[in-house]
Amino acid sequence: MKLNLKTIGAFLLMGAISFPVYADLEEVNVYSARKEQLIKPILTDFTQLTGIKVNLITSKADALLKRLELEGINSPADVLITTDAGRLYRAKEAGVLQVSLNDTMKKRVPEHLRDADGYWVGLTTRARMIVYAKDRVKPSELSTYEGLTDSKWKKRICIRSSNNIYNQSLVASMIAHKGKEKTENWVGGLVENMARKPKGGDRDQIKAVAAGQCDIAVVNTYYLGQMLNSNDPKQVKAAQQVAVFWPNQSDRGTHINVSGIAVTKAAKNKANAIKLIEYLLSNDAQTWYAKTNNEYPVIANAPWSDTLKNWGEFHSDALNLTQLGNLNNEAIRIMDRAGWR
Repeated sequence: MKLNLKTIGAFLLMGAISFPVYADLEEVNVYSARKEQLIKPILTDFTQLTGIKVNLITSKADALLKRLELEGINSPADVLITTDAGRLYRAKEAGVLQVSLNDTMKKRVPEHLRDADGYWVGLTTRARMIVYAKDRVKPSELSTYEGLTDSKWKKRICIRSSNNIYNQSLVASMIAHKGKEKTENWVGGLVENMARKPKGGDRDQIKAVAAGQCDIAVVNTYYLGQMLNSNDPKQVKAAQQVAVFWPNQSDRGTHINVSGIAVTKAAKNKANAIKLIEYLLSNDAQTWYAKTNNEYPVIANAPWSDTLKNWGEFHSDALNLTQLGNLNNEAIRIMDRAGWR
């Protein structure tokens, strides 16, 4: 069937067909360490709103950084999205990012959730909390991260490997607050209380608590949120057997971290990259992150998901997350000396 221009126009007016129109074929190229299902829907919304096409490549965080380094100034990437301030720091130190912080970002993102030099901003926050077996642990037994070295937790703690950036950042935050010596003592005591050699991801630590292999675990909030809202009955069942505890509420607060975004040094579409960042910091995008991924918004007043609401509000650490990158190497050395593998 042949359609002339008048016929096509009539179809569009009637709403019979619809498709995004990309004015001047504008685009932005994104390298993302977030899995496609955790980022693609909101990028599609951005395209529909602005007409800017998003070309997305997803991979492991370390692989994307290596790729940016190898590609250098010829990289097609305009934007890097990755998890943990420690990884954002590594990208900054590798020279693959550029300063992109503007007044809009400053207004929307608290100072401690963005790079002190303006190279990256947080998109979402997550807390590294303690989960405990409801049938074997009383919340009154728990208090602080420091309290995890108490002898009552001997062979009762599950936590993932020291190779994991989330744990490295937790130790880095301890160094920032307590100094190297006290942190070294703390890490040594934590290793002594581990129920098993570290293995698996955060979900595996939750499953281990549910299975009775340990009684408490240190995990990121969104993993538990994803398990509670999973389509897999086994994950839901395991997640329902643990409860949340927010450590250090009477002092510095629970350790938090971010997923973050930055403009690459090689960006050919910098203006569009900035537009994308600003959109991802909008109320709509922040609400989507909270409700879909069970991550905490970085902007004030964005609604939380029901899961996050059920866990209640908590006092979080206001340490500038740039410190987590600055102290990462020292954290790794301390973990290695303590035998945390």
